Amino acid sequence: MISDYFLISLKSLRKRRLRAWLTMLGIIIGIAAVVSLISLGDGLRTAITGQFGSLSTDKLTIQNSGTGFGPPGSTTVKKLTSHDLNLINKVNGVEYAVGRLIRIIKVEYNKAVDFYYVTSIPNNQKQIDLIYSSQNLEAEQGKLLNAEETGVVIGSEIAKGDAFDKEINIGTTLNIQEKNFKVIGILKPSSSIPINNLILMSEKDLKEILNIGDEYDLIVAQINQNQIEQVAASIENKLRKDRDEKLGEEDFSVQTPLQAVSSVNTILNIINLIVTGIAAISLIIGGIGIANTMYTSVLERKKEIGIMKAVGAKNSDILLVFMIESGLLGLIGGIIGALVGMGMAFLVSSGANASFGGDIISVSVNYSLLLGAVAFSFAVGLLSGLAPAYQASKLKPVDALRG
Repeated sequence: MISDYFLISLKSLRKRRLRAWLTMLGIIIGIAAVVSLISLGDGLRTAITGQFGSLSTDKLTIQNSGTGFGPPGSTTVKKLTSHDLNLINKVNGVEYAVGRLIRIIKVEYNKAVDFYYVTSIPNNQKQIDLIYSSQNLEAEQGKLLNAEETGVVIGSEIAKGDAFDKEINIGTTLNIQEKNFKVIGILKPSSSIPINNLILMSEKDLKEILNIGDEYDLIVAQINQNQIEQVAASIENKLRKDRDEKLGEEDFSVQTPLQAVSSVNTILNIINLIVTGIAAISLIIGGIGIANTMYTSVLERKKEIGIMKAVGAKNSDILLVFMIESGLLGLIGGIIGALVGMGMAFLVSSGANASFGGDIISVSVNYSLLLGAVAFSFAVGLLSGLAPAYQASKLKPVDALRG
């Protein structure tokens, strides 16, 4: 009997093919938006947390709070200095700390000019090793900078030379801030876009070409992994007292890897929530469309309902036929929307990875998400068709046959 109801519903949808597709459009758009954007969000979350996961969990980052847009430390009122660095080095639990500079520099090559981020490499080999390990930096060609070495190491995207219409190789001379530097190494492609577009230079050379005095943009501290939270609190207290600042009014921040991951997850959760809310509007519109279609179907099929009741169909039978029809609209729309959404997610992911290089966003098929989205769209279809189906089931045979 149920199979007969399905056949009747499918036959009705085929008769009104164009109307059925237009009705499902809202459902398709809503489900596609939910599936694609949540899949991309999950892929981005995996990529970002993977980056933090590749960093050691025994390192802290200290930097001043910024007052505007720009590299870390470049827009702060009070800079980190060697005094702060020495202070941090004396905190119990800190094995050693390293000052870093991150600035934007002008690069000239092949009669073209572009601007890139540059970060300093300290002059102590032990500190250099801390920087390389904390950011998981490896050379694909050439070598990484050593202590007191002149030259630059560039990211893989810079090496492609798209901005200069010419590839950059080991031994190439770049004019940086009106001074020439040889490229001694090219970094391995990373899933981190900033690293792929980064230039590494010795602290001495960077301070010289930018005329930088005693200041740092951030400080990286090597900590005993079991004491990271306690040491972070100790550094905060020490700097707060040294700067004579009140609790909660600090012009600096001490960030642990776990805090960084938590911040990223919070942002991505908010984005997913907003996306879901926007997509829900499409689903509501889709539900209204299904309800409208079913009401119209009831009016058009009054005689059919009358004939069914005249030959013995019960109210429950009529209700079930129309509920199945509205449920099918939601179900088919949900399946198509889920497939379209995954297709869009893979397309955007491939485009982003091709444009920026590396495996920036890795999207995988989330069967729980797909099944949940389809089930939800089916539920929307059923609920939207409930009132029209009830109306159809309550029609009297005589009134229905009369039309």
